[in-house]
Amino acid sequence: MTAKPAAAPRPPRTRARARSASIAAFVVLAALVPTTASASGTQEVEAELPYVCALPSGQLPATVRVAAEFPARAEVGEAFTPSGVTTTVELPEEAVADLAGHGAAGVRAATRLEVGVAQNAATARATWRGDAEPVELPESGPLTLVARGDVPSVAGRGDGDLTFSAGSLAIDLVLEAADGTATDAATATADSGTRPGSPAVDCTLAEDAPGHGLLATVPVGTGTGAPSGSPSSPGPAGTSGAPDEGQPDGRGDRQRERQSERSPEVLENTPGTAPDRDDVPPCRYDEQHPPTDVSLNAYVTGYANVKKMKGAAYLPPSCVLIEQGVPVPGPPDPDYLIFDTVSYANFHYQERRQTPPFEATFLSFDFTPVKATMVLEQTDTMRIDSRMKMSMTDFSTTTDTYVRAPLVLHVLDLEVNGTPLDVGSECRTETSLMSEDPDPANFPGDHLVLYGRGELLIGQPATGYLLLSGGVLSGEATIPAFTGCGTDGEDLDRLLTASVSGPGNLVKQVQGQTCAIAAPVFPSPTNEGQCTEDLQPYEIPVAEH
Repeated sequence: MTAKPAAAPRPPRTRARARSASIAAFVVLAALVPTTASASGTQEVEAELPYVCALPSGQLPATVRVAAEFPARAEVGEAFTPSGVTTTVELPEEAVADLAGHGAAGVRAATRLEVGVAQNAATARATWRGDAEPVELPESGPLTLVARGDVPSVAGRGDGDLTFSAGSLAIDLVLEAADGTATDAATATADSGTRPGSPAVDCTLAEDAPGHGLLATVPVGTGTGAPSGSPSSPGPAGTSGAPDEGQPDGRGDRQRERQSERSPEVLENTPGTAPDRDDVPPCRYDEQHPPTDVSLNAYVTGYANVKKMKGAAYLPPSCVLIEQGVPVPGPPDPDYLIFDTVSYANFHYQERRQTPPFEATFLSFDFTPVKATMVLEQTDTMRIDSRMKMSMTDFSTTTDTYVRAPLVLHVLDLEVNGTPLDVGSECRTETSLMSEDPDPANFPGDHLVLYGRGELLIGQPATGYLLLSGGVLSGEATIPAFTGCGTDGEDLDRLLTASVSGPGNLVKQVQGQTCAIAAPVFPSPTNEGQCTEDLQPYEIPVAEH
């Protein structure tokens, strides 16, 4: 059948489709691929500072490099968050010898950097926390730990420069033996007073640190500096810039009160409100998934960074069905009772091993909205390895838990500036999200690794992460290349790969209290609820940045 000619000439349908596809691809590429130049309105900071750290061998020098992005300026009362914060700690060779002397072959670290925030004569403090991936101890030379994490937001309360200065630094260490298990660090922690198994290194800013540890200056308001002249030096975190000591007639107290009202506001990004139960998927066992005597269920939620997009995706509360393992004796130790437990888990959403669909919106080039709808799908069962160590002296326990989850990222829908782009039904990462496994010989293959540590002292509530009570699990993932994306001859694999795939994506998950199906604990005047009447998890956790 011959088609009737159009009133005006136009390209054939196939050519028009190809041209529209190329235009759509160009629009997506322009919107998704991040620019290599610094965005206007931001300032990149890289500071190298000398520190002195207390180690078993004595006070040793260390180098700390802090990198972050700050706004070029801010309005009064406008809250902003330093982004891309990285704290790199370089401990000297003597520190490596200290750690190796206690049987460590590798180390995992978490950092807490105290940052002084000052505006004019008013001061405040913020804590910048970071987690470092496990590293092997070098055979020679210094030990380098690279920690990344979210930091609190800050707002200036008046006109004048807002300054950020580095102060004291604490480094929490988990020492790992050659087989990837945590090692005894009791001797290493004796000087610092911390509990065995949780060594900590305390570091102070060296007196000759340039600019007293100054990291960045952000002008706030209409002026370019303090209204009354140059701002006073904030000094290291934890010091006061208020010259009111010893003033008579209570003037010092009144001045401190006035300065407190003008102090920069540090917003600790505290968790929000838990979602209503009607807004989360059901989490219960059924005929297709009957419970056993060791069955648990729980909700998990959290955030996953997309480094290339300089943003984070919110993972809504998802149901996890868990089969708890039986503890077995671990390696012998004269000072501890050690038990190892292996448990298994699966996401459970509409009879599939996946999360509910979730949306993430990013601003590419700081103005073009890109919205994606995605799910995380399991390719195999998640494995949960926990090692509990009980001290024979004070009966305190520490539990290190590794969750290994083979998860592919499946993109369901994609919009660029409100325009839908058809990615097809099979758009996903080629393999699972990948992490560096602390024990690759026993756990080969591609999978995400999340880590959590729990501690329990006699007569006190548990802290950190424990499988039964939940808590925070964190890790770092590499997003693999994408495959199967596009329809009608449009290949969007390379676009998504160039825009999203790559290493260094932080993941922070919060698991809620589990419900033990065989022995449920219902809410009562004397007990906190662990299970609802229909045996769903009572607690719906709140995601944390």
